[in-house]
Order: sequence, then C-alpha cells, then structure tokens
Amino acid sequence: MLAAVFACATVAGAHGATETLDQVVAIVDDDIILASELRERVDGLTQTMQARGMQPPPEDEVIRESLDRLILESIQLQLGLRVGVRISDQQLDAAIEGIAAQNGLSVEQFRAALEQQGQSFHEMREQVRREMIIQRVQAGNVNQRIQITPKEVDNFLATEDGRKLTQAEYHLLHALLPVSPEASPEQVAAAQAQVEKLLRQIRAGQSFEQVIRSSTGQYTFSGGDLGWRKQEDLPSLFADVAPAMATGATSDPIRSDSGFHLIHMQDKRGGEQIVAQTKVRHILVKPSAILTDTQARELVESLRERARGDEDFATLAREFSEDIGSAAEGGELGWTSPGQMVPEFEQAMNATAIGEISEPVHTQFGWHILLVEDRRQQDMTSEALRNKAADFLHKRKYQEELDAWLQQIRDEAFVDIK
Repeated sequence: MLAAVFACATVAGAHGATETLDQVVAIVDDDIILASELRERVDGLTQTMQARGMQPPPEDEVIRESLDRLILESIQLQLGLRVGVRISDQQLDAAIEGIAAQNGLSVEQFRAALEQQGQSFHEMREQVRREMIIQRVQAGNVNQRIQITPKEVDNFLATEDGRKLTQAEYHLLHALLPVSPEASPEQVAAAQAQVEKLLRQIRAGQSFEQVIRSSTGQYTFSGGDLGWRKQEDLPSLFADVAPAMATGATSDPIRSDSGFHLIHMQDKRGGEQIVAQTKVRHILVKPSAILTDTQARELVESLRERARGDEDFATLAREFSEDIGSAAEGGELGWTSPGQMVPEFEQAMNATAIGEISEPVHTQFGWHILLVEDRRQQDMTSEALRNKAADFLHKRKYQEELDAWLQQIRDEAFVDIK
C-alpha cells in the first residue's frame, strides 16, 4: 500500500500535473509524514550512496529505511517540542559557520555552493536546526540512562586499554646530526661541539626549528615533527627522556649509532596535572520583573560596601543571594578550577586578591560580587585520569543505550503507516 501511495505522488510530480498530489504515508502521534518528504529522503539517500560509489539496495528497502528514519525523527522532534527544546538563531548561525568552515568556506561561499547544486540554503538551515534539537533530546534522555560506577572505572583502568588511554602524550620535534659509526674520535668530538653550540642557541631563546634549519654544510641536521605520541609509541631512544621534559624544553644531546639527537618538547597532555584553584564565595542578584538590571547592580554594590565594612559576607549571601545552590552555604563555591566558571566570573576571580571583594561582575546569570578566600596548586592527576576513563566508558555505552531508547520510544508511539 505504501509503495502505491509513494508511486502515485511521484508520478503526479513527474508529469507536471496542474495539481500535485501529496498524500499522507504515516501518522506519528500528532504529526504526519507526507509522500513528498519520503521521496525527498529516498532520493537523497540514493544519491549519497551513488556519489560514494555504492550500489543502492532495492527501492523497497530504501523506502522502508527512509520511512523508519522519518518516523523516529518525528517522534524525537515532538518530544523536543513538548519539553521546550529550542535552538536560537545565534546557535544555529554558529553551527552553520562550523559546517562551512569544515568545508573550507565562508558562510556566503557555502550558501552559493549549495544553491549552485540546486539546494535551498533555508531548507538546509532548518534541517540543521531539526538535527540539533534531536541531538539535545537524545542527550537529555540517553545520558540519564548511563551510570558509570567507581568500580567500573577501577576495572577499566586495570586493563591494557585503560592504561593506554590514560597514558600521557607528547608532541616532539626531532633533529639528528648524522655521525658515521666509523668516525674518528676527533670527528665525533667536532660533531658533538656543533650540537652543543646549537643547543646553547636554543636554550638562549631561539626557535628550535629555526636553529636546526640554519645548520648547513658538514653539520646539517635532519629530522622533523614526530607528532603526538604516547610514551609506549616513542622510539626507545627517547622513551626515558621525554616524560621528564617540560613543555618548551630541549633535551641534552642523545648519542646513538646514527649520530647525535636532539628532541624538543613542543607540547604535552595528560600525565601529571597540577591545577591552580581558587576558593571563592559569591552573592548573585538577578534582574527580574520587579528589579531592573540597573537596580540589581546597585544592590550588589551596596552589599559590597556592607561586606567591606563590618558585615559578614556569608551572612549577606544567605540573606540576599539568589544562587539556590550556594546561598544556604553563605555563597560558598568551594575550590574552583580553570574553566569551571563562566568567563566573566573567572576573569574577575583571577583579578581579585585573597581576602578582597570584587567589583560587581555581570554574567548571563545576573550581577555578582565575589570574595576570594584562598588559592592553591592542586594535583588533579588521579581525578583527571579517572574522568578520562569514565568519559570513555560513557561514550562506549552511549550508542547501545541510544539504540535501546530509540526502540522504546518507537514502541510507545502511535504510528499508523498508510
């Protein structure tokens, strides 16, 4: 029946009838799917497969698969509508800019390329908006189904995959001054002297790459960028040297049968992570229907003056702060790490001395004043490794839970295929 309705709509369009037929092929809860939508999806899937050099399956199979996808999309979009998921034009513009940039184009160039291919830029934007809504609906529903226990993290970290995932990574630059194994002691000494001369230039502040490129004649270096590598993937000659190097450092000369090597630590990630943390309290006042933005600022300014006088900051926070999560604790936010707070708050926090109260700070939440109580350097290595392992396990479970959730909402929805 579906194929007949689908064919009817297609024929009507193909022959340019004065009135294009467009029939309902499925009812999905409060939504409908039209034959024209299905045809567009089938054509798009077929063209994509052909462009990739793949042989499309029989049309009936493509129709069924396309309709299943449209049904699931409809269910998820309706869920998003019911819970108030919205994608602002600003968020959508940022997503479009990202897509254009991935193709090496500006937004205007991307738009022109689409229109040259006969595609509508407006329709593409709306499709991206729908996909963003679906992604949010999926994340909101699937993430809450996934629980990673500390025991799971422990077990994973004990595996070979866990150890490899959490290894530190190093971005190394390498330079080799070749010296023949048959070289005389005098030749070896001369080569070593040249290596140490260049090393002094590098450690005096000159660029590693520039110094190495400047080597010429008898003492010309070879080598290059080794890229990002985990410790176990480093050449054995460097495996014991690299972990102890700081970012931006250049090693002492390393001798091998090939000659003298220098390695430069361009960057590193993972491994030991010492984080600068700040202990802070704050008071938040939100503009509202009865409190203008100006009045909110004036209130936090008056609270600042009171706290700088004889009144206790924590007591004022309990009385006036509108941050539900911290007001009862006297505005206490505990030890915060870089990136944990919104940029405006973090910038003010970093600029405020210990024991001092900041000027009023405006963020997306309202007006704040904050009291910096202390600062410290905290070793977050273990926590960072466990977070990385937990994130890996979460991603591994996500697709499985997504498939189960999609099947659940499909089973629970009212779907009538015509």
